[in-house]
Amino acid sequence: MKTLLIVEDDQSLNKGIALSLAHNELHIEQAYSLAMADQIISSTQIDLILLDVNLPDGSGLDYCERIRGTSQVPIIFLTANDMEPDIVTGFALGADDYITKPFSLMILRARVMAVLRRSDALTHERIVVGLLEFDFGKMEYFKNGRPLLLSKSEQKLLRILVTNRGNILTREQLIDRTWSQEAVFVDENALTVAIKRLRAKIEEEPSSPQYIKTVYGLGYTWTEGPVL
Repeated sequence: MKTLLIVEDDQSLNKGIALSLAHNELHIEQAYSLAMADQIISSTQIDLILLDVNLPDGSGLDYCERIRGTSQVPIIFLTANDMEPDIVTGFALGADDYITKPFSLMILRARVMAVLRRSDALTHERIVVGLLEFDFGKMEYFKNGRPLLLSKSEQKLLRILVTNRGNILTREQLIDRTWSQEAVFVDENALTVAIKRLRAKIEEEPSSPQYIKTVYGLGYTWTEGPVL
């Protein structure tokens, strides 16, 4: 059974969401402040957090950033702030989804279950190729047994390349799937720089890459195999 934490100071809305989401596969915890959320998180294994942005004892955005320092638990923002910069900020801080008020409880339930399914798919996703080990669920990456420090964009880019190994991905596809939720516009130079940095971290000879191959005039492909 999955445990979902609702952090929302509007008690009527909090209870309404809890009633809507409660079923045999979900256990609901409720908090009306960040302090209450801290108490619950310290004693309970949480699988997803529904987080209001404006709370009586602080900002949900700041709280999300703090959580991301130690955990990758899925977070869905619930907020009346529907301005594009607020939404972009939410995703940049590590949100998995962003739902603006007012919203349909039916749609909320569907999006909660979608995020949980994605989380389940990532939890056990571990890929080993040669001396490289990638655990996309835990967001842990190793080369020769030593941890690799990858930026958020590098992690996304690596995952897209590896899970589409053998296929050519155009530069446009890679840009759209790597940065679509984080910026209004990203030019092709950002992709070139990200590829260069990723190669420097995972390749033995970055100037003659074994894994991330350039397909001139088209894009890039992950070519090494077999992958376990």
